[in-house]
Amino acid sequence: MQGQRTPGNRPQHSPVFSTPTKRALITGISGQDGGYLAKHLLSLGYAVSGTSRDCSVIRSDALRGLGVLDQVQLASMVGDDFRSVLQTVMRSRPDEIYHLAGQTSVGLSYEQPVEAINSIALGTLNLLEAIKLCDWPIRLYNAGSSECFGDTSGEAATEETPFKPRSPYAVAKVCAHNLVSNYRDAYGLFACTGILFNHESPLRPERFVTQKIIRAACRIAAGDTRPLLLGNLDIHRDWGWAEEYVDVMWRMMQRDTPDDYVIATGQTVSLAYFVEQAFAWFGLDWRKYVTSDRALIRPSDIRFGTADPSRAERELNWRAQVKVDEVIHRMCAAAQISLKGNTV
Repeated sequence: MQGQRTPGNRPQHSPVFSTPTKRALITGISGQDGGYLAKHLLSLGYAVSGTSRDCSVIRSDALRGLGVLDQVQLASMVGDDFRSVLQTVMRSRPDEIYHLAGQTSVGLSYEQPVEAINSIALGTLNLLEAIKLCDWPIRLYNAGSSECFGDTSGEAATEETPFKPRSPYAVAKVCAHNLVSNYRDAYGLFACTGILFNHESPLRPERFVTQKIIRAACRIAAGDTRPLLLGNLDIHRDWGWAEEYVDVMWRMMQRDTPDDYVIATGQTVSLAYFVEQAFAWFGLDWRKYVTSDRALIRPSDIRFGTADPSRAERELNWRAQVKVDEVIHRMCAAAQISLKGNTV
């Protein structure tokens, strides 16, 4: 099978590669996962390239903050333009491609559904076609999403759980997932998808609800008492730590045979719980400052997102160590440090 050059059964620690240096290409390198993944791969001895739609105006805060901006090679690539994708792959000649690019917001996908389909589904198809045409073996990791499952009704989703997408974003992710599976079976590509549940860090932009909550609690604790407006607080999610999740992406790519995995902590809590704990970290009663705004409720929201990541633990020797309470505490501490830095 194409691309299967690395033995499986990796030990718990991550070895550093010697010569020849492995080459990795990360699409969407400027995002949260792209930054952490670049840092992780560099620590393993990889030569790392990364793409954005226009690298001359790339949002480099994450890469700079992680101290890796000067260690990665950046290139412009438009995912829904096949020529752009093929040229980028041919020039960088990667051994592994980590495909993280595309629209990342469920809420935005209702406003820009065509962009969701083009950037996620068509972008994935173009990468698969480019890999198929290359004359050297390339392994592909595709960033999947728990949103593909839809509402699990409290049942823990596994790799066998049917997909029931409920947003344009989720529909696009299901399409990309199925394309990866199809090209793996039809053409023997080493292509796999990580079905990742929510994972957070201080690198999250404020358009994500978790960071919106953390930063609001931080500013309110500092004296700004404007209320925090949120939509449905009765949604339940599995929130993990992003820096841990990039390691499992790499582990999936080192197996003898490619496969898809559910990646999560196995612990699900409500958004109300997340809000309560974030405000409590700053010594605040969230009920005094949080208002529910119906305008922020999505057309078809998912109430329960619950996961069973046991297969990843058995086969990849990976288990999430940072659960939701610690995720909240780490993000609160980082927000407080950032606020102090901005007011000095």
